[in-house]
Amino acid sequence: MDKRYLHGFIPEEQQRLINQAGFLTPLIYPKIDFSGCKRILEIGCGVGAQTAKLLELFPETHITCVDHSEIQLDKARENLKFAGNRVDFLLQDATELKLPESYDGVYICWVLEHIPNPEKVLRSLKPFLDKEAKIWITEVFNSSFYYQPHGERLEYYYSQYNTYQRDCGGDPDVGANLGNLLFREGYNEIKTFPGGFHLDKKDEGLLLEFLEFWKKLMRSGSEGMLRDGYIILDDISGMEEDLDAIAKNENPIFFYRFIQAFATI
Repeated sequence: MDKRYLHGFIPEEQQRLINQAGFLTPLIYPKIDFSGCKRILEIGCGVGAQTAKLLELFPETHITCVDHSEIQLDKARENLKFAGNRVDFLLQDATELKLPESYDGVYICWVLEHIPNPEKVLRSLKPFLDKEAKIWITEVFNSSFYYQPHGERLEYYYSQYNTYQRDCGGDPDVGANLGNLLFREGYNEIKTFPGGFHLDKKDEGLLLEFLEFWKKLMRSGSEGMLRDGYIILDDISGMEEDLDAIAKNENPIFFYRFIQAFATI
């Protein structure tokens, strides 16, 4: 298994994850519903950015955060000190879980995209879920990205970004396959929902915010892509200039879809 991680673990990236969680909250959380759940298992908690939002939305829950990176868990412990005993942390591989209790909720957000054979995660979860436990997953669908005007440098960078993720063992389109994955692993009541954004001239202020967000997201992969020869420095500035050109165009379009899935055990 390739141990590379698309976004890396540097402090700037850890902070980006926190900022991203706040920025995307209005898009991600309207459908997420853990009402009635007392024990939520969060797979791939990272620095605890999404955990903080779950704690706020569902104040009656206890959350167990699982991640395979001690670096990320250390940062999560720091970021979630305010939660006290409402949170605990486990250093584990999500494909081979060994958990101390059962759970009535599972949350997975921007995680399966980085894991080879994500069905192993869904399979590994099942022995630790209560009957009718709620599972909510949010994942990328990078092939949905569309923008206007066309920029060759942005197209190239985005292609290399997705190629690098695949070469690291991930799947930049895993969101589109969530229903299939859950069905094959025997989950019930499966539903999938498209989320995301479609911005144009009427959304000028929001468009500018998302373009800046997108620059940071694209740059988050640059360290590994530079190191491993997928891009050169000029490709980063070219990508950013093409994103700036979208904002300056008379007919800008910026479109992206992620996919959310719900299921029960």
